[in-house]
Amino acid sequence: MTELRCRKTETLEGDEEGEEHQNAPELQNERVNEPVSAGDEGSVSNGGAGETSQQRDEGEVKEDDGHQKQEESNRPDTSVKRAKSPSTSGFLQRLVRVFFGCLAAVACGMLYAVYLSTYHDRKFWFSTRQELEREITFQAGSGLYYYYYKHMLAAPSFERGFYELMTDNRTLSGQTINAVERLSLYPELITSFIYRVTGSQDFVEPIYFYIGAVFGLQAVYVTALFVCSWVMSGTWVAGMLAVAWYVINRPDTTKVDHAIPLRDNWALPYFSCQVAALTGFLSNNISSATEMFCYLTMSATTFTFLLVWEHSHYVLFIQGLCLFLLDSFDLVPSRKMADIHKVYLSSLFLAYLFQFQNPTLLSSPLLSLLIGSVLARYFQQKMKMGPLVARVMKLFLHFHLVFTTGITFSYLVKKLIPVSEDDFILKFLEVKFGLNTTTDFVTNFLLCQESFQRPGQDLFLRLTQASVLPFYFLVLTVCLLSTLQTIYRRLSGQPMKTNLRLEDGRVGEQPEVIYHVFHTLLFGGLTLLFDGMKYLWTPYVCMFTAFGVCSPDLWMTVFKWLKLKSIHPVVLSLILSTAVPTIIGFSLWREYCPRVLVELSDLQDFYDPDTVELISWIGSQAPVAAVFAGSPQLLGTVKLFSGSAVTSLPLYSDINLLRRSEDTYQVYAMRSAEEIYKILTSQKTNYVIIEESICNELSLTKGCRIKDLLDISNGHVVYDKGDIYSFSKHGRFCQEIKMNYSPYTNYFTRVFWNRSYHVYKVNSVISFQY
Repeated sequence: MTELRCRKTETLEGDEEGEEHQNAPELQNERVNEPVSAGDEGSVSNGGAGETSQQRDEGEVKEDDGHQKQEESNRPDTSVKRAKSPSTSGFLQRLVRVFFGCLAAVACGMLYAVYLSTYHDRKFWFSTRQELEREITFQAGSGLYYYYYKHMLAAPSFERGFYELMTDNRTLSGQTINAVERLSLYPELITSFIYRVTGSQDFVEPIYFYIGAVFGLQAVYVTALFVCSWVMSGTWVAGMLAVAWYVINRPDTTKVDHAIPLRDNWALPYFSCQVAALTGFLSNNISSATEMFCYLTMSATTFTFLLVWEHSHYVLFIQGLCLFLLDSFDLVPSRKMADIHKVYLSSLFLAYLFQFQNPTLLSSPLLSLLIGSVLARYFQQKMKMGPLVARVMKLFLHFHLVFTTGITFSYLVKKLIPVSEDDFILKFLEVKFGLNTTTDFVTNFLLCQESFQRPGQDLFLRLTQASVLPFYFLVLTVCLLSTLQTIYRRLSGQPMKTNLRLEDGRVGEQPEVIYHVFHTLLFGGLTLLFDGMKYLWTPYVCMFTAFGVCSPDLWMTVFKWLKLKSIHPVVLSLILSTAVPTIIGFSLWREYCPRVLVELSDLQDFYDPDTVELISWIGSQAPVAAVFAGSPQLLGTVKLFSGSAVTSLPLYSDINLLRRSEDTYQVYAMRSAEEIYKILTSQKTNYVIIEESICNELSLTKGCRIKDLLDISNGHVVYDKGDIYSFSKHGRFCQEIKMNYSPYTNYFTRVFWNRSYHVYKVNSVISFQY
């Protein structure tokens, strides 16, 4: 041991001597290059002896330089190795971090898909049900979409099935429609095509393949939220926290629990991927290859999002407003905004073609905003120049020019291509915001839907109990104030720093953070008006909050405002960005993990024997060519199992279908048997289904029941001291027809009934019995 220590000491001493010999020429060079001091100037002025000694010294220095150059040429280039080794180790560290982050993101997505599948099976006893009972679990009329998936699989070929859907005369009575365009059936087309091509029919049932595709997209959804939070914060711990909050607040983040085939369950995962790609694209610290990857991903997901959901262009319009504000305040390079405009325009053009020249896309507010922005940027090329007051005035002029141009373009398009839905939306918004009143059934019917009402306090209570809302307000406040500081600096003419350091404490100077501030504010404001918008706001609340508590930049921004000096702010921000999410994660795991396990182990009871009995009767007793009338939700289920034509569909975005639903709902109004008979025969109805739950509906909020809305629309109400009373010379049809007396028996014959449903055949020949 002593020998080894001595050798080690000698080696260290030898190394130190070598370093001293190596550094000696460098010190000599530094001395030669030093400026001559006053004393040296005196010695030079002393005559020839000084000059001789100086020349000798210079000669020695030259010799030393020659020896040094020779030694350096003979010695290997250690400095290059020293420069390469840190960069190599840093690259390996980044690679390891990216690998484990991607692994965690994929694992979170797969675990969430498994969780959804297990919960769905436990909730509906899905694996133990028969085919009929499984399909009944598609609630809220969403089973209609699954019917077309089954139709595509039953067709002789994919091409034949696609043609039949484009010329569908077996869905709406008396009409031939393009079901692909009318119902946005591209998800069913693509899923059925993959099912055929991959030969999945040999090892998986069609219904499991269908719901598996939806659950797989939900896995992509949470993976995209994970990546988005990770990109913004720099740590994949933020992604895990975002996914945890998303799962805990599942009733307010997704509708996949009870209505799997709904269009938004197919579309929102693509929007999540688009937002993640946009976040990376807006970031300053990315390579050109990464930027191109984000651009291509953003292009593909934007087009797909427009293709699979009829309301997608409204969502992209809100996103476009966020990006418009970024561009107006000069917070993002003009080159990137031009690329984003190209993505929007190309996606709209392709979606317009794939949706069979859908006129709604031409009159969409997104296209109007894009046209206005492009023209305004062309006419105001020097808008982002000048002093503060001038730039503010130019900014207001820019807003006026963009929105005036957009509104004018939309008006001209509507004149050339009439779109009835847009006029109805304006009337709907007038009534929603109290600017007008109406007795129109369709308008009041939509206003009574839960999605269009204001959210209740229970939404914010649930978010607070999950600890996401308090931290969300903290993160939003810090980011918003920092963003306002950045906007003021930009309007004052100060440039934005592209290479921000942690010490700068400017979280609001990152373009991706500013975008998400605008994103969450706009969608949050809409959520306060419409409860259905929470499915677009709450997931990004989870993501944005997780980013904030895990971001050292946010904590550093707070400490810089507080001018903290007792503790080094950089160290404290790094500690808090690790400690706070760790504490939150531990508390969530302790409180909600047992609940999730109990939820997965609990067998819930879902069984609807009356509906099963009704569908079984229709399948065995009703003719194949029969036409059924009833509520849109029930008709979606009838269409799924029987394939029979129906009078209406559960699609609230089509004003014409809503008008047909109003006619069908008249069986719950105070109308005569003759009037109902004329309405039903005009729709070529053979059987009408009356539901006890609608006819005898009891609700605490009077005025939103179907029969109340019909009475208001038909003028069968009397107002007395603020109360509403129904009055008509005819009784309520759904109740009077059960009495089985004339004239109701002249027009209708009861053929089936149980506790929930009464089915009446519409007589083709009127028999007058008294």
